[in-house]
Amino acid sequence: MCGIVGVVGTREATPLLFDALRRLEYRGYDSAGIATLVGGHIDRRRAQGKLDRLGSVLERRPLDGLTGIGHTRWATHGAPTEGNAHPHGTERVSVVHNGIIENHAELRAELEAAGQCFDTETDTETVAQLVDLNLKRGMSPREAAHACLSRLHGAYALAMIFAGHPELMIGARHGAPLAIGYGDDEMFLGSDSLALAPLTRRIAYLRDGDWAVLSRGGAEVFDAAGRQVPVEITTSALPGNAIGKDGYRHYMEKELREHPLVIGQTLQRMIDAATRRVVLPELPFDLARIPRITITACGSAFYAGLIGRWWLESEARIPVDADVASELRYREPPLAPGGLGLLISQSGETADTLAALHSLRAGGQHILSVLNVAESTMARESDMVLDTVAGPEICVASTKAFTAQLSVLACLAIATGRARGTISDAREEALVAALLDLPGRAAELFALGPAIQAAAAMVAEARDVLYLGRGAHVAVALEGALKLKEISYIHAEAYAAGEMKHGPIALIDRSVPIVASVPSGRLFEKTASNLQEARARGGRLVVFTDAAGAARMGRLAEHLIVLPDSHDFTAPILHSIAVQMLAYEVALLKGTDVDQPRNLAKSVTVE
Repeated sequence: MCGIVGVVGTREATPLLFDALRRLEYRGYDSAGIATLVGGHIDRRRAQGKLDRLGSVLERRPLDGLTGIGHTRWATHGAPTEGNAHPHGTERVSVVHNGIIENHAELRAELEAAGQCFDTETDTETVAQLVDLNLKRGMSPREAAHACLSRLHGAYALAMIFAGHPELMIGARHGAPLAIGYGDDEMFLGSDSLALAPLTRRIAYLRDGDWAVLSRGGAEVFDAAGRQVPVEITTSALPGNAIGKDGYRHYMEKELREHPLVIGQTLQRMIDAATRRVVLPELPFDLARIPRITITACGSAFYAGLIGRWWLESEARIPVDADVASELRYREPPLAPGGLGLLISQSGETADTLAALHSLRAGGQHILSVLNVAESTMARESDMVLDTVAGPEICVASTKAFTAQLSVLACLAIATGRARGTISDAREEALVAALLDLPGRAAELFALGPAIQAAAAMVAEARDVLYLGRGAHVAVALEGALKLKEISYIHAEAYAAGEMKHGPIALIDRSVPIVASVPSGRLFEKTASNLQEARARGGRLVVFTDAAGAARMGRLAEHLIVLPDSHDFTAPILHSIAVQMLAYEVALLKGTDVDQPRNLAKSVTVE
């Protein structure tokens, strides 16, 4: 969602803030702005749309000052206009905010009755007006901010600067991430360590309810009651040059090309090269004694969880539930005592998944998270984390993080099966060999570019597309349909192929392409039969299969794309990359904003 950055130091703030906002573009936004202290007064520049428009504003009207805050806004309350862009404020205070103030209407009525004049309909301006009123009543900036925070309900990360206080910035966090960066005679605030990577690698993360007072020389951190609390300063693993397209047209293209490397790096963490066995870190619970697993996640991470469920149930013979995180806690499912909550998230900050974590924890579950950001809130609140070694993923649509998650889940399924005695040594050896073969097979996929581009030309003409699969490949179909929707804006739906005759077959005609993930294996004939039924009704088929499947498919498909041979166990990972590649090629033909699709945000930090 929204991105926040702040600087208190000795250098001109605006270039630092603008560069940091560039690094936060991946979160998704529709307006941006910067405010600084100039001669003790607050000045600001804002613009609707992309950062280039804010850059043009700053070129025409430069913004001086050594202390400032910046923001990329993803609209919630109020349209994505320049007037609603952050920072918001008065002549006394300027505020940037990520989250939702749930009681803003009640506070607004109270503030208007007290004589405060509002300029926008945003919930954020309520924070600025409440702090302003406190300042008018004689409170110091830290008193005014603390008094305001005690009145707020909802989720927020906040940064504030104050007129007449050129070396002061206040930040606060409740339900949305906020990090403090420690420099030399300068201090920073940021939504994540990626925003601050070129500025400093010394990072401290505010806990829920904490707020901080920053000056050039350091930071004081307080809890919700106003008691000073210690902070742990860590060294971020992110280098300052962590972001770059490396000559590719889009971050998505670069990240697709990184699949083989990311899968290899992730497997290297989890497989002992000498013994060729999966080796997990020491867990604070016994996998053999876990009675049931509950998987929860959002978006692509949830589809990774569905494939993980298939692996865990088939290899480890353990019952597994899977729920989207936004529904889990409201469904209030009965949880087995001593069960395992398995959470999956790229950012480790997803609001719905964090809420599900808290619900599972309250239900007596152990918590194991599969994450790409070791410094995230979810990492700090889990019993154990299994890292995906994907590196920063900048494109809003997840690609390499998805296959890294699958790589971890595959290893977890093998380890759980071994712990429970449901797989033999020979079976483990075969599955590990298939995993170790996977990076090479993934690299071979990029030779299929012309075939995938030809299929994309047909798909790009459609208004609706159906994706089909069976077994674990139902989740591959879901991932393919989601990617197509996200970046090409073509409506797509995914179904278990066996469900075609239960309704979706009514949609099929020459105008509705069907994309199917059909590896050779025990479900091949069933799926091919479903596709034959679709073809008989005019369906135009794009089929991803392997050499053996292609030999048996005949002339059924209009576009037959033959993937490298792979083990049944690892085939969903290869097929996932292929459907992502198809979505990318379609988006290129449609001319959409591949890296930052409309209305989407990388990290959804409010419910």
